[in-house]
Amino acid sequence: MTIPAVVLFAAFHTFPVLKGIYYSFTNWDGLSLDYKFVGLRNYLNLIGDKNVWNSYIFTFKFALVSTILVNIISLLLAMGLNTKIKFKNFFRAVYFLPNVLSILIVGFIFNYIFAYVIPALGTKLGIELLKSNILGNQKFAWIGVVIVAVWQASALNTILYLSGLQTVPEELYEAASLDGANKFQEFWNVTFPVIAPFFTINMVLAMKNFLMVFDHVMSLTSGGPGRATESISLLIYRSGFAGGEFAYQSANSVIYFMFIIIISVFQIKFLQKREMDM
Repeated sequence: MTIPAVVLFAAFHTFPVLKGIYYSFTNWDGLSLDYKFVGLRNYLNLIGDKNVWNSYIFTFKFALVSTILVNIISLLLAMGLNTKIKFKNFFRAVYFLPNVLSILIVGFIFNYIFAYVIPALGTKLGIELLKSNILGNQKFAWIGVVIVAVWQASALNTILYLSGLQTVPEELYEAASLDGANKFQEFWNVTFPVIAPFFTINMVLAMKNFLMVFDHVMSLTSGGPGRATESISLLIYRSGFAGGEFAYQSANSVIYFMFIIIISVFQIKFLQKREMDM
C-alpha cells in the first residue's frame, strides 16, 4: 500500500509543485505552445510590482488580525461551554454550525447583511458609521472580510480548545483553590499551561489558513473596491489563469509558499519553546 500511496502523492502533489517552480523561470503565459527561459526575471519583477505589494499587505494584515481575534474568541467560547451549564451539548452544536456551512454561501449571506440589513439598522438608529455598506468602503472593506472569516473559523478552534480544556485535571483546580488563587490566576497558572499545545496548534493552523484566504474574499468583495481586499491567492488565481501571467504568478506562488513555511516554522519553534518555559 505504501508504494501506490507514494506514487499518487508524487503524481498529484509533488510533480505539480516542481512543474510550477520550473515554469516560474520561464515566460509561459499558460496557453502558448512555446516559451523560453528568462532566469530570475519573474522574481525580480515581483519586487517592483505595486499590485503584488498591495496584496501582500492586505493578506498579512488580514491574517494577523484574524488569527488573534479567532483565538481570543474561541478560547472564551470554549471556557464558557466547558462550564456546568444547561443545554451544553445543544450550544456546542450551535457554535460548531458555521464550520459545516459552505464559505461561499456564508459569504453571500453576509454580503446581503452588510449591503441591506446593517445600513437599514444604522439609518433607523441614526448611526452614521453603519449607514453605508462597509464592503463598498475602500478603507474599511477588509474589516468586513475579517468579521466573516473570524465568525466562521471560531467554530473549529472552539472545539479544539474545548478538547484541551477537558484534559485539565480537576485536582489542579482544587489545589489552586486551596492556595487562594482567583479566577484569573487559576486560568493563567493552571488552565493555560495545560492547554498550551492546543494553543500552538490553533495559532499555526489559523495563521496558515488565513494567509491562504481566497473564498471569503471572492464571495464578499471579489478583491474590491478597486484592489483594496485582493489577497495573494486571489491575485495568483486571477492573473495566473485569466491574465496570461502563468509563469510570473508561478514565481509569486513560490515566494509565497516559502513565506508560509518560514512563518509556520517560526510559530511552532517560538510557541513550543514557550510551552517548555511554562
